This record gives sequence, structure tokens and C-alpha cells, in this order.
Amino acid sequence: MLIHKFLEYWARERPRAEFALQGDTGISYTEAAERVHRLANGIVDAGVHIGERIGFLAWNRLESVLLYLAAAKSGVIAVPLDARQTPDQWRFVINDSRVKLLFCAGEFAATVDRILDDLPTVRVLVNLDGDSTGHGWMDLKTFLGTTEPLPDVRLVGEADPFYEIYTSGTTGTPKGVVHSHGAVGTYLKQNDLICRGQPGERWLMVTPVFHTSAIAHIALLGVYTGGTLSILPSFDPVEVVRALSEDSIAGTALGAPMISSCLNSVPDIDRRKFDRLRLITYGGAPIAADTLRRASAIFGCDFLQVYGLTESSFVTFLTPQDHRRALAGKPELLLSAGRPVLGCEVRIVDDNGASLPAGEIGEITVRGPQVMMGYWDRPEATAEVLRDGWLHTGDLGRMDTDGYLFLQDRIKDVIVNMGRNVYPAMVENVLNKHPAVAATAVIGVPDPQTGEAVKAVVVLREKAHADERELLRFCESDLGEYQRPVSVDFVKSLPRNAMGKVLKRLLREPYWHGYGRRIGGV
Repeated sequence: MLIHKFLEYWARERPRAEFALQGDTGISYTEAAERVHRLANGIVDAGVHIGERIGFLAWNRLESVLLYLAAAKSGVIAVPLDARQTPDQWRFVINDSRVKLLFCAGEFAATVDRILDDLPTVRVLVNLDGDSTGHGWMDLKTFLGTTEPLPDVRLVGEADPFYEIYTSGTTGTPKGVVHSHGAVGTYLKQNDLICRGQPGERWLMVTPVFHTSAIAHIALLGVYTGGTLSILPSFDPVEVVRALSEDSIAGTALGAPMISSCLNSVPDIDRRKFDRLRLITYGGAPIAADTLRRASAIFGCDFLQVYGLTESSFVTFLTPQDHRRALAGKPELLLSAGRPVLGCEVRIVDDNGASLPAGEIGEITVRGPQVMMGYWDRPEATAEVLRDGWLHTGDLGRMDTDGYLFLQDRIKDVIVNMGRNVYPAMVENVLNKHPAVAATAVIGVPDPQTGEAVKAVVVLREKAHADERELLRFCESDLGEYQRPVSVDFVKSLPRNAMGKVLKRLLREPYWHGYGRRIGGV
């Protein structure tokens, strides 16, 4: 099923129902369907052909969601740009994907003007917030035109590409991950088996629209179920808590660190009511048992943990039932990423691609209808990760006898100390038990004796104190000698991506500068 068909269906069945609202502005399903049709007509009139790219650069806003649907309807490929990145990074994505038509929020227009001479494929510029001087910008009203929308636009199939979202580049040059209409439709069905969205329910979109979780789990899932999108421009814990308690929100998706931020940064959260809230989805990291207990007591809703990649959307779910079991006496379940979603297979393999038995650590591989078509214009990189029908994730994990997946680390994050593998997550779990530690990231740094030495980068809790010697001694009882950190750096914060995942490449870089490779040797 094509994604824009769900919008058209609900516009027919519930024409006056609320499609989306942002602040004081809201539109109905009928208005959304008409605006999407006009956008699609405009894309066609601008000369963007089937299979070519349109880009958009903005924080979360109504037009971002409508542009995904208009791209689907017109047979072009949507390329969201990360509003947090630099102009050089925008330049790379626009040129790599060969964007022909660029939509841009007014606040970014002047910056795009400065790099426009380096964007040879861009033919049309649309300012979502009005006029802009220079380089022939068009305002949105002019782009949409004043004529009635045409009866139909283009024929698109499920096998056609729908959107292209770029990896964060944590392990190298960003790559454009292309997903088909069929893949997106599949994981909306997979999600709704758990989320059980109902027409008219409000879903809060706060994770960035250039991230898979916002696209698949909130924006398009809301359209799929006939729900209402309540859109926040970006994450602010005070505003998120206010919206969850005052705006009749049924569900939202957050990174695990965002949940902690809401619990710890909003003074009156314990006094608020969340009567309509029934589901919080989180990803990016497991959630601590104490955090879950407090979040469950405050929000009074179910929790769903997801594990996935840009290349596959969601792979496993730790369901609300699993969370309840964890709180009822099986807290170890919270360390799991759950079990595979419907129609998806997960296999743990060794270095030769052979399946490993339950309990053994190896690479996580995935096979299912929601997996990407491939990396745009990178056949070698695609062939490297898509082998014999399986997506090789680059993540290390193990599965227990009940089919629950436990993540260990990224393959490239593993530290090789005297020929023995050290899994940073294991060391981080120990350090995070220290009462003074708020967050930690463990990395390997070059060492002439061991190849790679284990270093901890630590953020302390506010008003707490611990020195390097104390933390090193704290690790002695739970870790083997080769697993223990030998040094600690204290920082105010860890670099993270949009979903709260720590960017370890940025932490490692100063220590490996000048080395030809990012692994040690003895």
C-alpha cells in the first residue's frame, strides 16, 4: 500500500477530523490532502522527474510531514536534511543525492544562499516562511499556485523508492539509505500491531523529522491510523511534559536520555496528570530499572523499547508486556532490545557468517521486508552490508533461548587489549552503578604495550564528586584486569546524535590523530 493513500482514505472517511496541529495552527484531513496534492503538482511542474530528489531543511513542522506525502504522491524521493548540521554537511548531502528542488525554513535561507554556488543540481528554491532575497527564492504560496489541483499526479508502485535518509556518519562518510514505499508500509503495519493506534488519537512528534523514529513511528504512523499529529519543533523537556499532560496526547517516541531529562529537569512533573497518555516508545539505549519504575509511576502508561537502524527501521521490540514482567521481578529484561518484529528474522553470526548458538556474541544480521533497498550510488557499500539476503548491521549482540536480543556494542567500538576483546558496554554498565556517575562512554586509545588501552569518559552528576582513582578502584570487583579502564577523563557532556546515541568517533578522534588506522597493535 502506498503511503499517501492512507491520507486520501482518511480524508474521505473523516474529512473534518484533525490531521495535525502545531501551536495554535491546525488543519483537517481534507485540508491536508488538498495541500499535499498541490505540493505534488508543484513538484511535477518544477520539472522534478520520477526517481529524482527533493530536499527539505527545517525543524519539525507541518510542512515537513506534508512534503513526505507529496513526494510519495509525485513519485520523487524525499531527502530530509539535518537542521543541526553545518552548511558543509548540508552541501555534501544535497550534492550526493543530487537534489533538484530544495524547500527551506526561513531561518536557514540566508545560510543556504552562501553555499548555493556549490549546489549545481538545485534548480528551484522554496522558502517555507515567505520571501527571500537573492538567488531567485520562491515563497510557498507562489509555488503552490492559485489553480485547482489536478485530478491525479503520477503512478507510483510499492517497489519504487520513497525516501532517502543519510546515516549520521559516526563511522565515516554519510551514506544515503533508500527505502521503498513497500518497506515503509510494512513497518507501519509492524508498528501498529503493538501501538494499536486509533482514529483521532493524538501523537506527539518531538524527535527530529530527519530521523527514522519521527518519520516511521510518529508522523507516518499517525497518518496510517487516522490519528492527529501534535508537532513540537524540537526537544525541550519542559514543553514535552506540558504537552503530554495538557494536550490529550496518547503516545510519543523519545530517546531514552530524553525520558531521563523529562524526569529530572521538570520540577513539577510529580504533580502533573497524564490521563490520556498510554504509550511512550524509546530507543537509543536501554532504560535503567529505577528510571522505568519512576517513569511508570509518573506517566502511568506503557513503554515500548525499539532497536533498529536507518538501514532497516525497527528490528526488535521490547513490548509493554515485557516491561511489566521486568518490573514484576525480571529486571534483566530491561537490558534486552526485545524480540524480532513480525516478518523479521534476526540471526547472530561469527566472522565467517555462520550462525551462533544462543548466548554467544556475534554480529547481528537481519532479514525482512522492511530492510532498505540499498545505499544511494554506493554499490560496493551496499554489497558489503547486504549479503545473501541478510543485512549485516555492524552491531554485536547475543540472543537468549527465548529469542530476546541483547546488544553488546558496535563492532568498530570493540577494544582489542592484548588480543582480547573488551566490550565497552560491559564497562559502562559497571561505571554507571557508581552514585556519582551520570553518564559514561568507554573507548579504546592507542597503547604501545597492549595495543589499545581502556579509557572511560565520564559525566558526573550535579554536585557529586569522584576522582579518577575512586572510579578505577570501583571497577576492580566486577571486571577482569584486561577489561578495566586505566584512565578517566571528566567532561561536562557527551556528544550525542538526535536520539541520544553517544558519538564515540568524536571522543576517539583526538587520541588517534596521526595514526593510520583506528585500532591498536602489539
